[in-house]
Amino acid sequence: MPIPGSNDDGTMTADLAQFDLTNAIAEAKQQKPWASGIHSRTLFKKADLRVVLISMEAGAQLKEHHADGTSSVYVLKGRIRYMTQGQVYDLRAGSLFTLGASIKHSVEATEEAGFLLTISWPSDEKLHNMPHRGYGT
Repeated sequence: MPIPGSNDDGTMTADLAQFDLTNAIAEAKQQKPWASGIHSRTLFKKADLRVVLISMEAGAQLKEHHADGTSSVYVLKGRIRYMTQGQVYDLRAGSLFTLGASIKHSVEATEEAGFLLTISWPSDEKLHNMPHRGYGT
């Protein structure tokens, strides 16, 4: 279901938005089974910012990847294992983790989990001048 003031892809047409994350996680759970044990929903998308709610079943994995912008992960429910730069971070509900742009990382749910991913997206010019590409604009 689209969010008021947004397009189907989450791109915001409004300047203000409010989200009930507990309700959004419950709605995602009702849509099981999820492909690969993962459900994601873009809540907010503007040229310079992405906010995505990700739910994962225990054992589900996001293989190594990177984002072209600085990002944060705020764990709302359960536990995830966040791996980057040879380090392993066990994050539980209430944990906030930040990561610089273009750093490779992977994520595994050690129990059923839900987290909010926020990415500060680079400008189109900066994105196109990067020596590599992440997921598109």
